[in-house]
Amino acid sequence: MVDVVFLGIGCVGVLCVIQLLRLITADCDLVLQWATKFGKSPKCLRGKVVWVTGASSGIGESLVYELASAGCRLVLSARREEELNRVKKQCLTCGPLGDKDILVVPLDMTKQHEHADAVKKVLQHFKQIDILVNNAGRSQRAEWVKTSIDVDREMLETNVLGPLSLTKAVLPDMIARRDGHIVVMSSVAGKMGAPLLGSYTGSKHALQGWFDCLRVEQYSNNIKVTMICPGPVFSNLLAIAMTEEKGKVVGSEMKVGEKRVATSRCASLAAVAIANQLDEVWIALHPVLAFVYMFQYFPSFAKGLACKMGVAHTKKIKEGM
Repeated sequence: MVDVVFLGIGCVGVLCVIQLLRLITADCDLVLQWATKFGKSPKCLRGKVVWVTGASSGIGESLVYELASAGCRLVLSARREEELNRVKKQCLTCGPLGDKDILVVPLDMTKQHEHADAVKKVLQHFKQIDILVNNAGRSQRAEWVKTSIDVDREMLETNVLGPLSLTKAVLPDMIARRDGHIVVMSSVAGKMGAPLLGSYTGSKHALQGWFDCLRVEQYSNNIKVTMICPGPVFSNLLAIAMTEEKGKVVGSEMKVGEKRVATSRCASLAAVAIANQLDEVWIALHPVLAFVYMFQYFPSFAKGLACKMGVAHTKKIKEGM
């Protein structure tokens, strides 16, 4: 009997060590890790109509390739139509899709008066919208006190009011069918304060609040909401990131060797999160991932630690250095 007890304790210990090692070497939260191993494959989305904004580059572009490989029918939106056509051509080589399975709909998220017409165009083509992925957005780099209120306003228009407007235009069809899935590309910056990214961080916190409310309100209508929170990821984000002054951009590129998740890996994990309809996922390497856990479960300790580390050190962690 004693041997059995010790054996049981030993097995539990081994499992704990394995889980700890998985956590230490992870590039995503534990629930998403579990879903990648034992959950549904993105191939379960085959035939679904998925609308992705910001599909012309970065995470959005990589994500549509994942979805095309899974056999999803796609709506591609961004401001640059020529880039969307390039992405469409690549999608046709990724999976079992024909020309009519991919619709290009140029769209500026800040031109909210055009969103209803865009939705009508999609519904005329596909008859329904199963999943909307609000991926379009911009970043920003500047000190809080130096940032113009015009930059704050533009960031909110692009990152928050744009996705809200498009979602509000899409929801009536989903509610009528009592079936739909809203996906929002948030950020780990939406979970904790990120120095020198004040406007961007504020916009991502706003997304978290608005769409967490939507999840609860529309649960009875079978509308799911997934918040995807990446940390540092390789993309063209810095090239077009706003600064403290409206009209100016950072204009720099990410460097090889920075500690960032590969764009393709982020897109692959995002596709798993969508397939499994997870409420919220975190995608980041350590130490950023560890910081998210601390801010989630030990907020006072984490905020105090961030202040003691100072702006410069915290900035290096956020920028993948």
